[in-house]
Amino acid sequence: MKRKSCCGSSFYLAKWIEGLSMKRTIKLTRYYGSLQQMKSKYDRLARQDAFMGSTVQEYEIWKMQARNTLNRLLGLDKMEECPLCAEVLERVELEQGIIREKVLLQVEPETYMPVYILLPPRKGDQKQNCFIALPGHLGAGKYSVAGCSEIPAVQDAIERFHYDYGMQLAKMGYVAICPDCRGFGERRDEDLQSDTEEAFLNSTCFQLAHMAEPLGETVAGMCTWDVMRLLDYIYERDEWNFDTIGCLGFSGGGMQTLWAAAMDDRIRQAVISGYLYGYKDSLLLLNNNCSCNYVPHLWEHFDMGDIASLIAPRPLLVQSCRADHLNGERGLQNVLEQMEIVRNAYSLNQKEKLLIHDIREGGHCWHEEPLREVLPFFESCLMERNFVKNDIM
Repeated sequence: MKRKSCCGSSFYLAKWIEGLSMKRTIKLTRYYGSLQQMKSKYDRLARQDAFMGSTVQEYEIWKMQARNTLNRLLGLDKMEECPLCAEVLERVELEQGIIREKVLLQVEPETYMPVYILLPPRKGDQKQNCFIALPGHLGAGKYSVAGCSEIPAVQDAIERFHYDYGMQLAKMGYVAICPDCRGFGERRDEDLQSDTEEAFLNSTCFQLAHMAEPLGETVAGMCTWDVMRLLDYIYERDEWNFDTIGCLGFSGGGMQTLWAAAMDDRIRQAVISGYLYGYKDSLLLLNNNCSCNYVPHLWEHFDMGDIASLIAPRPLLVQSCRADHLNGERGLQNVLEQMEIVRNAYSLNQKEKLLIHDIREGGHCWHEEPLREVLPFFESCLMERNFVKNDIM
């Protein structure tokens, strides 16, 4: 049997390398994409269920109907109840006497959520106020929000986005509940279960969407459900003040805060940063955004301002940055249009003072500056007997 010469393979290897240096495509002078038609469809079909009433009674009826619609679109009706089976895995003392607990919760059967809970020292006998602090993208989930700056990649994310807002709250005296939402941190799915920096900071929203949507679920819906389970845990633990429970987040964390506060009145106050703008400019035209933003059939029914209107009359701080690329090509105008929709709901409920729009300079970033002034104001309003009794319960 003749031995095969390696010369032939060397020849083909040389030709392949030569081919790499050559142009292997052709120049197209025109493209036939779908965006123009999708824009036209949006203009024709979008926001069919916007609030059109003029009284508080009509608003309450609309709110109930809107929540029923969103419950179905999000797939919340597909989520499965189960015991929380809460387990404290560790307790670590941090700076300024803050204790960090790691708690594991079962949010659905066989589905678990690790949570960092930052516990500042108690002052007096009154129950402490608490906030759920939700993570956005490119921050490794709970690690950035809880201020784990000892991890170099996390420290970079904190410096870039001011991402440690859970720790900021704890230093202000709030209990800060910092979960890994689905696909982030310790909840990443198989494709990103490695310790490389890219995988560690990233999320598997894309993979989750592919698993969820054919089953009638959505990433936004799963995240909303998980916040609801956190609220169950807060009530079950019964250590903190129920009347002032807050929810807060930046970017993707703002998205989760929007949905959770819109769908669950147990959230008494909310702070949405870097996430409140019109869907057409920010998610249709900017259509390379993360899969977690997209809910099938949603745009036919509501714009983002309609969803935020469901938070009224509870205190809401919305934070926007003028140069945030997610505002879309029209910039802040896209945000202001949605804020006007929300403001109408607050005006109708005679709670205009409880909707605050904080506008900052610069790009996509969290700003903690207004918290020390705004949060005590919100809490003082929430603790007024008539507000808690009549407007929330």
